[in-house]
Amino acid sequence: MNGQDGRGRQDRADAVDREMAVRLLPGPVVRALGRWWETNAAAYADGTPGGHAIRYTPSRWAHITPWPTTLASTSAGGDAALSRAQVASTVADALRREAFREALVATYVWGKGKRGTPGGSGPSALQKILAFDGLDTALATAVTALGEHGAPQAYAALQRQAPGLGPAFFTKFLYFTGITVPPARGPRPLILDRVLARRLRQLAAAVGRESGHDVDGSIAAWVWSDGNWSPHRYQVYLSFMHAAAGQLAAEDSWPSSAAPDLLECALFTTAWETSG
Repeated sequence: MNGQDGRGRQDRADAVDREMAVRLLPGPVVRALGRWWETNAAAYADGTPGGHAIRYTPSRWAHITPWPTTLASTSAGGDAALSRAQVASTVADALRREAFREALVATYVWGKGKRGTPGGSGPSALQKILAFDGLDTALATAVTALGEHGAPQAYAALQRQAPGLGPAFFTKFLYFTGITVPPARGPRPLILDRVLARRLRQLAAAVGRESGHDVDGSIAAWVWSDGNWSPHRYQVYLSFMHAAAGQLAAEDSWPSSAAPDLLECALFTTAWETSG
């Protein structure tokens, strides 16, 4: 692809982004999210996803150090629960002590949940990440960038810095960090992983088709790929999610006090039809 073709593709992507920023969530999605809230209102009564908990098996992470003391002991048998609120508290404590690796471990274990198996992709991948000598510097730089600049700059500070640590997991670190370290400007960080990217891809494809900017969905598939998103794409994602949260707050079927991360939590588990 030559430079002119690349520029044309980016122009079409920008046009789809602008259309999405105006249209936000279509009716079928708003209704699907309303049904999600009806089912989950008791669990998230305060309008935040703090009660969103996962199950994990502490013993499967026995070789991981440093292990946060607020998580269940790795010598304990059986499973344990870990909520967003607990991770946020753990990360806040770790950041006060500049124990950046502990903060990362807590967010990583929460992100993997029961998918973490002995010697499997969870613990073994995390061990490799923790073995990187420059990890503390990378994490500290991202925290500083968030507090002094904003979420896209913090994202850029972590992108491709630590081998094995991709955006699906380092945005979890940024999300929980952002609860303690508000960004200097712009929206708070949110989690962006493959599932959420696919939700945005579905929305972008519909908008591109309706607007004529992306009739075949190729632009949506390009910008909302399964990973390796650019800092610009992360900024687009945050802007859209925060605006969409404001849109939902005006709906009777959604809590008016809901935070944008409640929308992120809901989108992760909500499916909808693209038409009808």
